[in-house]
Amino acid sequence: MLAKFETVRTTLTLPADLVKRSQHFIDGGTIPSRNALIVAALERYLLDLERQEIDRQFEAMAEDDAYQALNQQIADEFAGSDWDAWVEGETR
Repeated sequence: MLAKFETVRTTLTLPADLVKRSQHFIDGGTIPSRNALIVAALERYLLDLERQEIDRQFEAMAEDDAYQALNQQIADEFAGSDWDAWVEGETR
């Protein structure tokens, strides 16, 4: 799994309970190693944080008057062609 990526060796201090809980899945063959588990968990957590960041940016856009004005201008400019496309679709 890690062979595909450039890696950096680092040291972690983990709560004993997490080590014990993860060992169950390592011993059972669910995951190949604690390292693989940590990589997968970190990747999933970072993706979640990145999605949250994108959501915050979209929320900010909802409050951005300049963005809203531009969005309305674009909608107004395409209103005619949108109507034409809708009418054409309805007549097919």
